[in-house]
Amino acid sequence: MALVGLKDIHVALFNDGTYEVPVKLAKAIEAKITPNTSSVTLYADDGAAETASSMGDIEVELNIDDLPSSKYALIMGKTANTDGVIVDNSSDVAPYLALGFRSMKSNGEYRYVWLYKGKFELSEETYKTKGEEVEFQTPTVKAKFLVDEEGNWRAKVDSDDEDVKASVIGNWFKNVYKEMPTV
Repeated sequence: MALVGLKDIHVALFNDGTYEVPVKLAKAIEAKITPNTSSVTLYADDGAAETASSMGDIEVELNIDDLPSSKYALIMGKTANTDGVIVDNSSDVAPYLALGFRSMKSNGEYRYVWLYKGKFELSEETYKTKGEEVEFQTPTVKAKFLVDEEGNWRAKVDSDDEDVKASVIGNWFKNVYKEMPTV
């Protein structure tokens, strides 16, 4: 099935090996996820004999409807001062967090995604005056995600997959998905 939508972008702070409760970041316009990999080929006896690859970081670019100050502070590790103003400082450190969303499929079902460990980066901002026609200007935020301590970087499931439990889909945005150990 083809994907025909995007919604419900959530983030969850990652502290001391656990995730906080996810919060909705913004209304989604577009998400681009680019895993960076490196591959090499060993040549022997005048031909390709083996190949190996390695995964690097995962680049994420989100175009959203708005990024209110409180959400900007959350993803960038900032706090408002006593006047309620966020002052950007060169020593601010963005926290690690998880990023989740869902994308509608052409059959009306959804694909659910969590990226496990990443940091948002300062992004370019563009402002433009109003002319004869109004033009929306929406923020694009960028992040770099990594492989987590267990070697995982993403969880992905379709709501119409045969073996997916209804509780997994029902709880997708209540907690960052982690497989429950079997006893």
